[in-house]
Amino acid sequence: MSTSGIRSVRIYHNNLWARYKGAIFSKIFANSIRSGVSTAFIQVGETDFYRKDMGGVDRSYHQYPYNLLFSGSYDQIPQYKLIASLSADLIKNPSDLVILPGYHRLEYWAMLIICILRRRRRAVFCDSTTFDRAKDPWKEKAKAIFFRQCDGVFCYGIRSKQYVASYGIDPQKIFDGCQASALARDYDAVAIQSYYGSNSFSSASSSKFLYVGRLAKQKGLFDLLDAFCRIREHNPEATLDLVGSGLLEEDLRQRARRLGIESAVAFLGIKTPEDIGRLLMSSAAMVLPSHTEPWGLVVNEALSFGCPVVVSDVCGCVPELVRDGVTGYSFPAGDVDALTNAMMSAAQLSKDRNDVARRCLEVIANFTPERAATQILRGCVSILNTPQ
Repeated sequence: MSTSGIRSVRIYHNNLWARYKGAIFSKIFANSIRSGVSTAFIQVGETDFYRKDMGGVDRSYHQYPYNLLFSGSYDQIPQYKLIASLSADLIKNPSDLVILPGYHRLEYWAMLIICILRRRRRAVFCDSTTFDRAKDPWKEKAKAIFFRQCDGVFCYGIRSKQYVASYGIDPQKIFDGCQASALARDYDAVAIQSYYGSNSFSSASSSKFLYVGRLAKQKGLFDLLDAFCRIREHNPEATLDLVGSGLLEEDLRQRARRLGIESAVAFLGIKTPEDIGRLLMSSAAMVLPSHTEPWGLVVNEALSFGCPVVVSDVCGCVPELVRDGVTGYSFPAGDVDALTNAMMSAAQLSKDRNDVARRCLEVIANFTPERAATQILRGCVSILNTPQ
């Protein structure tokens, strides 16, 4: 632990794949000393089951020193090895504050117990919300115990903060706004706005819809195909691009064939951040129809490229980012009629693309890796300054 007036913070994270964490951790590292703390970062694995088919790890987003405990996927590491390695790392590397990666696995409980026994301040990352997924009563009780044994909780946004507070946690110990998307390295918001100011939005683009993410059941993609089929009845020129991969791809292709919209639906597979940026700039709206979604970082990406969004109301980002008629529309998850109407409204909104892009960029300007890093560092300092 520190004896020089600079307090030490040790931050653990599940996997190196997450570019957005890389962007945020890089800013934390760059700004930590001026906040009066030194930071160390431990990545447990390289990727996980849900992301292993979504491209490899891009280490260029991780501009900070880190220790990688295991190569390969987190899910393939035996739990006893996880418990042993994380526990040993904690014991060998004392720090003034430990930030745990989560609360839903045995190795995190082992880390919590070690922190308690060694009287180390501890905090935890939480991205869940009340709307996230069905809750198991026993797990909820365990989660309440975990939160109450922590000195702080770092949340994505308003909904996750409210969720943690519902367990009786002091709101002063909950720090939100701790997320941001990792954009292409040459991203320039001024250039994005200038592009729309000097280029008219084509009629083809105003009929083009885009989805970016895993092709998974919880993403509501069958709803999206059903809604898009109805849109095609009104606008036969409409198209839908699906970016991403997943186990549901063949089922989605079959549904598109049955609906008679196969020729208008393109499965584009994995794309680079640069490719996704170009697709967003040439689409009427990015649609995220999830049935469960802690936040929805793709919404951050869409707004960053001036693209309005259609987002189900269970997504954690809705209160902060989705402003009806301004940055897009939200709709009740699973309601295909409402999704259809929201997509058509977003397409209409996008016809004045220069204006809607300006509004999108204004909203998302408050959700950057710099801001997320500032929130996390502010939380670290607050925890460390609170008497035990």
